[in-house]
Amino acid sequence: MTMEKEWEAHCQAVEEAVAFLQERIVQPPQLLIQLGTGLGNLVEAMEEPQIFPYLQIPNFPSSTVTSHAGNLVFGNLGGISTAILQGRFHYYEGYSARTVAFPIRVLSQLGVQRAIITNASGGLNPNYRPGTIMVFGDHINLLPDNPLRGPNKDIWGPRFPDLSCPYNPELRELTLRLAHEQKDEKVTVGTYVCIPGPSLETPAETRFLRLIGADAVGMSSVPEILTALHAGMQVLGLSVVANVNNPDNFIPIHLEDIVAAAQEAEPRLTRLILQIIRELAS
Repeated sequence: MTMEKEWEAHCQAVEEAVAFLQERIVQPPQLLIQLGTGLGNLVEAMEEPQIFPYLQIPNFPSSTVTSHAGNLVFGNLGGISTAILQGRFHYYEGYSARTVAFPIRVLSQLGVQRAIITNASGGLNPNYRPGTIMVFGDHINLLPDNPLRGPNKDIWGPRFPDLSCPYNPELRELTLRLAHEQKDEKVTVGTYVCIPGPSLETPAETRFLRLIGADAVGMSSVPEILTALHAGMQVLGLSVVANVNNPDNFIPIHLEDIVAAAQEAEPRLTRLILQIIRELAS
């Protein structure tokens, strides 16, 4: 298939998914929240949720990660019409960056104006501890792909989106203020680096990622964030640091430990997100 045909197929796939959801949702969403590894329970706070398994939505990819529920949930959260993505797709699963970000493109066409992207990460900053919530101040994209590569649809966003300030300063400052009011001292601002995976970092790679200025590392979120920014959304990134490794005294990393650490921090993250939403709704 030629690039032009691939692009036409992608645009048609987006339109079909949008049409499917428009016919079924009660209210178009203003906010999207993407929940990552071990962080899927925020939907319990939604009023009158409408749950759509990814497999029921035309052209949605299917997640192969067992810790991700794989649902798109619409409803009222803290006074704001919200869409929650319970789980995501990853480059390491074999998907292109454009496919990874497909749900974000669909939700942008439904009218979403703000995005809260969450994930679990590995700490690189030696001052971090397991359970630290890192607010994205910036990111480094080490994926060999970009969701905006190829033809551009001008009504979706600009050909060359500006990234001089990728994360909305007002949302970031609101988050830090609310964390301070909640006396949560394990909330800080840092730089996230996205790597392809699925192999975890070696000690030498950990040392390199520290050297280039990263505070936390993961295998997700950046394709979705780039697509959200391209669509003109205000973006807030939040990462739960599941472990911190010293490259000179490396400890083996196991997925079950990452999931457990994220789940332990989930109540704090949920409280923080709900308070952010209430402030935005007031």
